[in-house]
Amino acid sequence: MIHQITKGVKISVQTKYKGTSYRNNKLYHFFGYAITIENKSPETVKLTDRFWKIFDTLNNTEIVSGEGVVGQTPTLKPNEIYTYGSGCYLESNIGAMKGFYTMINLDTFEQFKVIIPTFQLTTQTVLN
Repeated sequence: MIHQITKGVKISVQTKYKGTSYRNNKLYHFFGYAITIENKSPETVKLTDRFWKIFDTLNNTEIVSGEGVVGQTPTLKPNEIYTYGSGCYLESNIGAMKGFYTMINLDTFEQFKVIIPTFQLTTQTVLN
């Protein structure tokens, strides 16, 4: 598991290779990931936006951004935890993702970025 703490907000990422799938007559590798967001700060924070860079060794880098995560904009009081799962398709069996969440401190109304650490996406055959 990969971890990163920014301004008292801890991001943990766990990945899992889910197999292959055909989309538009092309073979893709599907990777799932679970992200845990822990508010270790003394203030209440709210996730408003996400920004991802998805690297695929056989494809260009893909940028994904937008409001919230999986349709939600979670608010976390001190010591609260929010976990969600998602996934991505890669043409290659090797890739990586990194990014950040835009959050707002609901006590001070300060907006800040929380780093999502770079994590690897690899198939079992590459790992062995």
